[in-house]
Amino acid sequence: MIARRTVLAMLAATGLIGAGRPAPMLMVMTFNVRLPLASDGANDWPHRRALFVATVAAADPDLFGTQELFQRQGDDIVRALPRYRWFGRDRRGGHGDEHMGLFYRPDRLTLLAQGDFWLSDTPEVPGSISWGHPYPRMVTWGRFRTRDGRRFVALDTHFPYRAEDDAAREKAATLIAARLPAIAGDDPVVLTGDFNTIPETRTHAILTATLSDAWQSTAAREGPAMTFHNFTGTPDRRIDWILTRGFRVSHVETVTRHDGALYPSDHFPVVARLRFDR
Repeated sequence: MIARRTVLAMLAATGLIGAGRPAPMLMVMTFNVRLPLASDGANDWPHRRALFVATVAAADPDLFGTQELFQRQGDDIVRALPRYRWFGRDRRGGHGDEHMGLFYRPDRLTLLAQGDFWLSDTPEVPGSISWGHPYPRMVTWGRFRTRDGRRFVALDTHFPYRAEDDAAREKAATLIAARLPAIAGDDPVVLTGDFNTIPETRTHAILTATLSDAWQSTAAREGPAMTFHNFTGTPDRRIDWILTRGFRVSHVETVTRHDGALYPSDHFPVVARLRFDR
């Protein structure tokens, strides 16, 4: 993984960073945390918590979107990495279930506004379910300003997972695309998530009609394309995406960090280095 300080040193050497001016760069990560589940045994959260934290710390993102996050996991992360803050309600509208938590560095980004909506026929109703899948699905979003005054909107989501949920995933993608103008206007956008489907689907096509897939947007890629590995270390599908608008993708990496047979999650995180178009 290319460390942030290495990137900044390279940019400074080429004169792309003015004296005292931060680079117009944004480091973004998507990371399905995997909920805390005692039946995971050696892969339960207490055993992999330190490795998860170390993985985030090494990537040093300005912002990262999570899926399957429980309150205590979020609190563990910011306790270990106090330079981060996080926000978001859980998928039922409280704090006792899975969150699509957005984490950010307040020393690098200012949170201007935040909100959420549900992937259903009644998106303003917390916990609402439509389209035949069994669990509430939602989006958490935040509007941010960088230190040099650039604004952007970040959204984070987790789509239905079953094979028979293709239609629900397509409707979820359509709803997100329809709500983007009201949430983001013309500002740059980053959408992170576990989309529970592969890129060769209509769900991906709906979203990439207006957004760009970071993995597909640059030849500067590291790590495997696939992201879900079920704690085996051998991934078999690319379901974790970073989608953008108003950015150029300088580099993207699927991070495969592990400690022997221990992995920070059953998904590999994806990290993208983005540059504002303007």
